[in-house]
Amino acid sequence: MPQDPTATTDVAVIGGGVIGLAIAWRAAARGLRVCVLERGELGAGASRVAAGMLAPVTEADAGELALLGLGLRSARDWPAFAAELEQAAGADPGLRRSGALVVARDRDEAEALERELALRLELGLDVQRLLPSAARRLEPALAPTVRLALDVAGDHSADPRAVVLALAEAARRAGVTLRTCTAVERIESRGGRVTGVGLAGGEVVRAPRVVVAAGAWSGAIEGLPRIPLRPVKGQILRLRDPAGGGLVARIVRFEGGYLVPRGDGRYVLGATMEERGFDTTVTAGGLYELLRDAGELVPGVHEMVVEEMSAGLRPATPDNAPVLGPAEELAGVHWATGHHRNGILLAPVTADLVAGGLGDGGEPVAPAFAAARFGRVPA
Repeated sequence: MPQDPTATTDVAVIGGGVIGLAIAWRAAARGLRVCVLERGELGAGASRVAAGMLAPVTEADAGELALLGLGLRSARDWPAFAAELEQAAGADPGLRRSGALVVARDRDEAEALERELALRLELGLDVQRLLPSAARRLEPALAPTVRLALDVAGDHSADPRAVVLALAEAARRAGVTLRTCTAVERIESRGGRVTGVGLAGGEVVRAPRVVVAAGAWSGAIEGLPRIPLRPVKGQILRLRDPAGGGLVARIVRFEGGYLVPRGDGRYVLGATMEERGFDTTVTAGGLYELLRDAGELVPGVHEMVVEEMSAGLRPATPDNAPVLGPAEELAGVHWATGHHRNGILLAPVTADLVAGGLGDGGEPVAPAFAAARFGRVPA
């Protein structure tokens, strides 16, 4: 691909969360000069608030088969991705291959869980139905009132904050320039092709290729083609068991939330799903519902210490699938946003697809994830 002789970098990545950093790392490995532009601190947006579930099976939906396939592919890639990242950064990204239990607390939830089981078996996914006694043998901390459970051995988790630290270090060692507290206000272009990005304060970073990985804020940058992207608020709690690790070893998912163990006595309890625009306030009601529901299934949660309460914004599209690959309307712009609940899960496959598309011979992005699937979106 011809280079712009006036460019100060080959690729400008807008957004320094897990997605943007993973793409920058992969792009640098392909010999490209990369600059990451993050409006706050690295990983301070959705990546910092995410629980880090790698859960394509429990997230499966009959109407999202393309997304399921992408998620299964990325889940298979995660162990090798984590091992390579740890070697490149000298830091553990916090991958835990623990499996998950999906539990029901009453008859209505048990009936719904039976339907979820039937769907997953129809799709050929690895799920086992457990009677309450069998579920409690696996996780003795479960309440005796549990009515039914599904054992999902292939759904795991990573620690997003550890992933951010490892990706940032790996990217630095690969030669990526990381600029924090650097807000991108507009896209510079000429003749239907991107030429760079304009920053708050007037500076222009020249680049013939721009990756938009700014999460829920990706649609707020002047000069970009429009995509139907909205923020979905999620409130989350970080807890610590004074007794140490071991209350539950697996991810425990339930109607309205999940409890994700970190393996060292820390747990993440989340997360609400709220359509409230760019509101990131933490509310008593949201946290009460999470603690109430989790405590009904794992009573030991109520004995934990609350270490942090926070809220973040998931970038969501109308079909819940990400927007990946080139923007047809503006040459040189590449999308990497809209991952909704699956940003950490989809990081490896997103990085490979988008970084590969920045040069020649990369794998094409499936139409199910291209921005063109939405047609023309009014500004």
